[in-house]
Amino acid sequence: MVYRVVDFFCGAGGFSEGFHQAGFEVIKAFDIWEPAIKTHNKNHPSVTPIATYGNVLEISKLDNEEFEKVVPDSEVIIGSPPCVAFSSSNRSGKADKTLGIVLLEAYLRIVARKRFKSNSVLKYWILENVSNIEKYIQESYTMQDLGLTGDDILRVKKESAGVYKMQFYNVPSTRKRYICGEFPAPCSNLTEDNLTTLQDVTDSLGLPLEKKDDLIRDINYNFEIPGNLVTDHHYLKEIADFEWEKAKRQKQDKGYMGRMSFPENMEKPARTIMATMSGSSRESFILPIESNRYRYPTIREVATVMSFPIDYRFYGDSDSVKYKLVGNAVPPKFSYALACAINSDKNLNNDLSTKRKEFDKEDGFINLNGKEYELKKEKEKNRKAKFKYHIPYLKINTFRTELLNSFNNDKVKWSVEIHRSQGKNAEVYKGLKINLSFMTSKEIKLIDNFKNYMIKEIESYEKLQSNYRKTTKQKTQNKLIGPYELLSEIKKLLVDNFNHYDENILVEGVNKEVPQKILITYYVLDNIILNLKN
Repeated sequence: MVYRVVDFFCGAGGFSEGFHQAGFEVIKAFDIWEPAIKTHNKNHPSVTPIATYGNVLEISKLDNEEFEKVVPDSEVIIGSPPCVAFSSSNRSGKADKTLGIVLLEAYLRIVARKRFKSNSVLKYWILENVSNIEKYIQESYTMQDLGLTGDDILRVKKESAGVYKMQFYNVPSTRKRYICGEFPAPCSNLTEDNLTTLQDVTDSLGLPLEKKDDLIRDINYNFEIPGNLVTDHHYLKEIADFEWEKAKRQKQDKGYMGRMSFPENMEKPARTIMATMSGSSRESFILPIESNRYRYPTIREVATVMSFPIDYRFYGDSDSVKYKLVGNAVPPKFSYALACAINSDKNLNNDLSTKRKEFDKEDGFINLNGKEYELKKEKEKNRKAKFKYHIPYLKINTFRTELLNSFNNDKVKWSVEIHRSQGKNAEVYKGLKINLSFMTSKEIKLIDNFKNYMIKEIESYEKLQSNYRKTTKQKTQNKLIGPYELLSEIKKLLVDNFNHYDENILVEGVNKEVPQKILITYYVLDNIILNLKN
């Protein structure tokens, strides 16, 4: 017997693809985004389209007769409700969860209606989401919790529920996902020593434009196809200097947050692929071209990292749409592991051989191969652009010296603070009177000369803001000092002249011992800012 599967919030079809590869029959899928529906259907062709537009909240509330028409019976239900609200990367995990919980409960309502109906055939159901969602899911739900009638209880967090690490299920990514429902736990025989790395992925595909005329082997599914048939890979999209430089700061020197690799660490499985394509953020996925030149990954590279077959196509009219299709997906290899666990649990004897893709020649697919991308041009920042950053690469015992601006109507104000720690333990100190009596008169003179030079160059709050708004090219050509340049020059002053100060000093107003280097940088920066024209 071949078990049937219905997929909710199906996206580009990653969840479905794993079950398809494991010999299950995906009979219906629902989503509300047209590129996702089209991608699912083109990769899983059927006389009647499998994926259709479907608002899961509305479906969950249909009357019984209509509900049964819309949602066919199946032995398996899978679903991955939108995870943006629950993601730790969204506003550091502080985003509004209301809509996310509504959609989560809509999915559970559908499962409960199918699970507890008379003559139910549903045997397994799975919910997949970001690991952070675990705290928002109850152990079980009564029918009343879900807006239904009856005495049944939907048990959600069973023994197999938990956070799963994708790299141990043949996905070349360290993505973590929370899985719950009624399903047997998938098995893995992988260890840290035999994981597929990002280097393995790029070696198999070859660099963009490199293997157009060669055979390319699918590292996840072990088949080969001619390089010219591998879509969305043979192109180069370079990241402009001003973008990758910002990303580098965010990754390696982001306040209290930990240091990340720049560019990507090729010797390990790839980091989590996000849904948004960016070249200037902490989460940016950045690969090297050569010294001081970097690029975005190709769509095929991120799709392979997410364990899609190399003949899987993504139907979007731009690289950003295709990237979102990939980034939002459930990795097919992990889905395959879940499906194989069910297969073993029920001794289904499914066909586990790799299923290749076939497409019509004229099906509206936009292939990015050969596309040329212009380097993004930097624009001036808006008049009220906000700034908040610390002396670069200077964090000692969680202390750091920060420069920030604020606005009162149209007037800008700059201020200096010492920050310590993060989250609930975060402390901020400002308006401090720093005594540099531990320094020599010669050193104090050096600081005074530096301070006077910077005050003369910057002049005023307004000019500092004006310089901040300028492009990197404008600042370089005109030798302008903006806030980043000011902080960097203070760091250079410290390293070149005062790097031997390694002690801590008790400071009035802080009531803690503060590293001398932090006190020196605060004193210098604060005295410059206080002496600018307001």
